[in-house]
Amino acid sequence: MQRQRLRFLKNLRKLKFDNYMKAIFTTFNEAHYDAILAILEKTNIKGFTNWEQVRGRGSINGEPHYGSHAWPTMNSSILIFAPDADVADLRKRLLDLDSQFPALGLRVFTWTVDE
Repeated sequence: MQRQRLRFLKNLRKLKFDNYMKAIFTTFNEAHYDAILAILEKTNIKGFTNWEQVRGRGSINGEPHYGSHAWPTMNSSILIFAPDADVADLRKRLLDLDSQFPALGLRVFTWTVDE
């Protein structure tokens, strides 16, 4: 029993340090919302938080998304937490979506998180 417990603790420590998580922040035209949820379903990523009615302007060729009379569209943002191994595929799928509709705008940012 003691040997099994030690093996379990050793494996637990290895999991903690070897399986890093990433935070993926994506901000996008609200028209992309359903497509992004479908991508999360396809990649089996469950942990995220969504913010609706986000105002902003893209840094490259982006038009303002202010929800005003002059600039009526709005953005949404999602903060996703996923295992490091899943991030490349998710990022590729999100950027593929952006390339299909470049005028709408979609940005993806990632960083490593520890807890």
